[in-house]
Amino acid sequence: MAVAIDKLDPVSGRKDLVEGNPSFHEVTEAVCTPIENPDPRWWIAFMISASVLGIFGFAVAYLIYEGVGLWGLNNPVDWGYAIVNFVFWVGIGHAGTLISAILFLFRQKWRTSINRAAEAMTIFAVICALQFPIFHTGRPWMAAYWLLPLPNQMDMWPNFRSPLLWDVFAVGTYFTVSLLFWYVGLIPDIATMRDRAKTRTRRIAYGIFALGWRGSNRHWQVYEKAYLILAALATPLVLSVHSIVSFDFAVSQLPGWHTTIFPPYFVAGAIFSGFAMVLTIMLPLRAWFKLEHIITMKHIENMAKIIMLTGTMVGYAYAMEFFIAWYSGNPYESYAFYNRAFGDYWWAYWTMISCNVISPQLFWIKAFRRNVVVIFIITIFVNIGMWFERFVITVTSLHHDFLPSSWDYYSPTEWDVALLVGSFGLFFTLFCLFVRYLPSIAISEVKGVMPQADPHYGDHHE
Repeated sequence: MAVAIDKLDPVSGRKDLVEGNPSFHEVTEAVCTPIENPDPRWWIAFMISASVLGIFGFAVAYLIYEGVGLWGLNNPVDWGYAIVNFVFWVGIGHAGTLISAILFLFRQKWRTSINRAAEAMTIFAVICALQFPIFHTGRPWMAAYWLLPLPNQMDMWPNFRSPLLWDVFAVGTYFTVSLLFWYVGLIPDIATMRDRAKTRTRRIAYGIFALGWRGSNRHWQVYEKAYLILAALATPLVLSVHSIVSFDFAVSQLPGWHTTIFPPYFVAGAIFSGFAMVLTIMLPLRAWFKLEHIITMKHIENMAKIIMLTGTMVGYAYAMEFFIAWYSGNPYESYAFYNRAFGDYWWAYWTMISCNVISPQLFWIKAFRRNVVVIFIITIFVNIGMWFERFVITVTSLHHDFLPSSWDYYSPTEWDVALLVGSFGLFFTLFCLFVRYLPSIAISEVKGVMPQADPHYGDHHE
């Protein structure tokens, strides 16, 4: 008899996280079969993503040939789409580490069906984010050299206090720890794919990355210790990375940027957009791979609640920015925020409010939290709104600076748009390759939260 989502496990007393009471073998088959026998829809998704990636490649090649003069930057708006896209993609990468590390440390078992795809999303999002500061340097072939921590006496890094320097270390550390965390969690499942492989090439490839895993007691002990250590290392990075990214703006003296609310506001916004992107990619994956019994409505509803919570926090931050600007009595600060809402870029500001503040409030209604179509649409709106948030912060604070004689209107060119659209092609191409060759669900972790994993399960049911 199928196990309902609200039915309690008689041994542990908690709700079942896998529906239908499948066996361990059935869970393995459900996760591995889409890899071994790819669905034709995967090829369609991959070809579309690769085509959009081609736009990115062409835009980058022409940018290197012509220079950043292709972009719509002007004076005073010398930060445009590049920094907007960088902050957007770094924010997208926050949810993976939060789901994997923090929920793991708090023993939240519902993370097990979604953590693998969220971790992969983190890595791919950070890869997308890193493209923009590299090409924004104007000489990307020298970027790796200039970003190295060269000796200070060479005057290569004249200001160690710059938050742009902190970004290098923060994002680099975040990417490294997230990659290790994702890979360590994959090892038992890569060994499963190795043992199921039907060709010599696949056996060798999976065998190399499985690191000789045999599932012995000693292997599991070392694995669990390593996973716990990496989770503990990754947890403070969730808070530090986007706080440091916010310092790119907050440590300046520019009205609209110089505010102490930015670090917690950016972290909440990053979690907000990250969870939205997780649902954006997981809902189609759940339907195409027929994983509804593993990625259940409980998982989806929990993520919808987190989106609602963080969206409310972001809305509170928006309101506090206006209040503090008024309360400070600083005319420049007051004008900066008035200009955001009613100036030249009013359309961007109200798009941001509609998507980030209003749309998540629909999740107060349980029927919407459990409707995958409504959830998918709202997550699209959230991602659009969070991109516009970064656009509003960057552009509206720059285009009207202290001197009216230098005011100008920023308009992106087709090359700015091509890089933005192409970055989504890069992201979805990497994600398509991930679901094609690696298990998108943590098989061993899902089995660990099933009732059958309890040593007394058989005795109890007998």
